[in-house]
Amino acid sequence: MSTHRYAEYEDDYEDYEDPENTTDVLDERPRRGVAHFVSALGGLLLTPVALGLLSWGGLRQQQLIQATLSTNRDPQGIALLAGGAILLLVVASLGALSAVGPILGGLLYGVLPGVAAMAVPDWGFRLVNLMPKSDIAYGVMDFLFIGGLLGVGFLLVGSGLANALVRRRREA
Repeated sequence: MSTHRYAEYEDDYEDYEDPENTTDVLDERPRRGVAHFVSALGGLLLTPVALGLLSWGGLRQQQLIQATLSTNRDPQGIALLAGGAILLLVVASLGALSAVGPILGGLLYGVLPGVAAMAVPDWGFRLVNLMPKSDIAYGVMDFLFIGGLLGVGFLLVGSGLANALVRRRREA
C-alpha cells in the first residue's frame, strides 16, 4: 500500500496530460511569415526614406541658421524633419508585428554605415558618393559623420530587440 495521500485516487488522473509534452502547443502556434515579411519590407523601404528626410531637413535648418546667423526657421525643413521622425516611428512600430523590420533597417541603414564611416572615413565618403549629388546626399553625409546614422541605427535595433523580448515573455 502506498503512503502517498493521493494514491487511492490514481484512477482519476489517468487522462491527465503531462505539461512537459509541449509538441502539441508548438504545432498550434500561428505562423508569422506574413508579419515577418511586412515588417521586413517596411524596415527596408521606410528606413532610408526616413533617414533621407531627417538628413535633408536637418541640412536645410543648419544652412539657414549658419548662412543668416539668425534664428529664423524654415517651414519646409521642419516639415521634412517631422516627416522623417514620423516614418522612423512607423518603422519602430513595425516591431509590434515582427522584430525583423526595425532590426534590418537599423543594421543596414544605420549601424553598418555608421561603423564603417567611423572606422574608415574613406568608406563613408564612398558610400555617400553612391548617391546622386543633391542636398539629400550632403545631409546624409553630415548625419553620417556626426554619428546620427549610427545612433538611429542602434535605436532601431534596440527597439526591435525589445519587441522580440516582450513577445517571448508573453508567449512563455
